[in-house]
Amino acid sequence: MKASRIAAAGAVSGIAVLALSAPAFAHVSVQPEGAAAKGGYAVVDFKVPNERDNASTTKLEVTFPTDHPLASVMPQPVPGWKAEVTKAKPAKPLEAHGKQITEVVTKVTWTADGKGVEPGYFQKFPVSIGALPEDADQLVFKAIQTYSNKEVVRWIEVPQEGQEEPDTPAPVLKLSAAEDDAHGASGSSDAKADDAEAAAQNTAADASSSDSGSGSDTTARVLGIVGIVVGAAGVAYGVLAGRRRNSGTAA
Repeated sequence: MKASRIAAAGAVSGIAVLALSAPAFAHVSVQPEGAAAKGGYAVVDFKVPNERDNASTTKLEVTFPTDHPLASVMPQPVPGWKAEVTKAKPAKPLEAHGKQITEVVTKVTWTADGKGVEPGYFQKFPVSIGALPEDADQLVFKAIQTYSNKEVVRWIEVPQEGQEEPDTPAPVLKLSAAEDDAHGASGSSDAKADDAEAAAQNTAADASSSDSGSGSDTTARVLGIVGIVVGAAGVAYGVLAGRRRNSGTAA
């Protein structure tokens, strides 16, 4: 009996722990589609699971960071949901592609037209954002999740490094290292092309010089042979002329 009571108590405790830890495993999160590099653009998905058995998620509000405002924010249409974008004037002037940005997106609200995210399901809300800051390692997006029974869950607690995850953590987007500059890569390619061209020109010049030297050697050889032939002819002529003189004297 005592052993069975201990086992029952352990089972109840385990269920209680699972119940308390469930929100930490099924909270609203943000994940990039591919890389989210500093200084670049990215498409991110706000993933919303339904944590309730008797209600559907019918609304999601995502607040965008004001300490690192984003010049471009474009939500992708999601069937069954209406997206509303809220804008405000940035605290500090922003520029994008040489133009002054007078308004930035501070919040995006998705509202279900139908049943929303039913129990046992989740929904992704894609958004294109940029340019990502170069002086930050992460971006925090606070979110508010509303259910069909009017229950509201605020995912706004900022996780702290070295501490346990809070009960209702805010979605955090980790930024990766900046990618190589395209202009720098192009310049490197151009430099390599210039080096290759210079090497080709040097090779051509060497070949031309070699051809010129070879031509000079050939000419010298021809002239030498001609000289030898002419000299031999002269010697032969001298011998014949001597013989004729000797023959005339003897007669």
